[in-house]
Amino acid sequence: MEFAYMGAGIGMGLCAIGAGLGIGLLAGKALEGVARQPEAVGDIRTNMILTAALVEGVALIGEVFCLLIVLTK
Repeated sequence: MEFAYMGAGIGMGLCAIGAGLGIGLLAGKALEGVARQPEAVGDIRTNMILTAALVEGVALIGEVFCLLIVLTK
């Protein structure tokens, strides 16, 4: 029983770390792209925000699944 809680906690932590790393890399590469092509800032910003929302959504789904594991045990 305690192993399910521990596994869910580790899973939630990994979701948060993964999302943080993914969005950090995304923002860094977007800034790099803007520095190389300043005229494409609008397109790069739009794509960056959309992709960050998708990454955050996947992390949120992972955390919800981990919470469901805890609440259904």
